[in-house]
Amino acid sequence: MKIYLIRHGIAESRNIEQNDPERILTGRGITKTQKVAQKLSNLEVKFDVIISSPYTRAKETAIILQQAKLTSEIIEHSALEPEGNILEWISWLQNFNCNQNSSIALVGHQPNLGNWTELLVWGQIHGKLILKKAGIIGLDLLDLSNPIGTSELFLLAGPKWITN
Repeated sequence: MKIYLIRHGIAESRNIEQNDPERILTGRGITKTQKVAQKLSNLEVKFDVIISSPYTRAKETAIILQQAKLTSEIIEHSALEPEGNILEWISWLQNFNCNQNSSIALVGHQPNLGNWTELLVWGQIHGKLILKKAGIIGLDLLDLSNPIGTSELFLLAGPKWITN
């Protein structure tokens, strides 16, 4: 199974007048995310489903990917919120209708996506893998029953590299 971990695009700065979950993508964030989505479409990448954090900036990113015809389905999942629990997501994944040929995108936040990648590939978190906004990580989950420490990294790219 292929899993694509995609960080949300550039969002508004934090401020005391707005709750973090409600921050939206900036114009630049939308443009950069659209370019990434178009490049993935040109590469004929398709997702069976996009699983998104319920935070607005992540949902907007997922919608941009959907508008580029990368998927027809978006599902929100609380495990993809900042500080979300990977074990909750793995449990959900194991009960989801998928198989080794499935391709799923996760749209979420740092440091979760970097930490989850480290855990899935190396079996432990070091907090060293940084994913830029609108960046993408590609993993092959070789063992769906126990993906921790058994997955393979096949892509790690920031938006600038993807769109050039």
